[in-house]
Amino acid sequence: MGSYSTIRTGMGQIAGPLIGVCSIVYFGFHVVHGDRGLLTYLQLKQGIAETEPVLEVARAHREQLAQRVRLLHPDNLDLDMLEERARIMLNYGYVDDVVILYEGEPEP
Repeated sequence: MGSYSTIRTGMGQIAGPLIGVCSIVYFGFHVVHGDRGLLTYLQLKQGIAETEPVLEVARAHREQLAQRVRLLHPDNLDLDMLEERARIMLNYGYVDDVVILYEGEPEP
């Protein structure tokens, strides 16, 4: 019976540090490889860096469209812009206009 109690006492002394080390390894692994870990953070940061130029192009295009909309605003109406939009939307043209048809998406 003496050897059993010695083993049990030794296991009791090892159990606490063993659980602590296993917890540190578990949480350490998930800090690096988890859903919100360092590797995921680096991948997200790289993805953001890759899409920044696309965002800048979209912002420039949006600003260009906003400028065209401002020209059609009733307080500051640009008659040339109004005529251009009306001719495009109604598919009208002058008698002496030269129309060039092309395939593809029209420019804004």
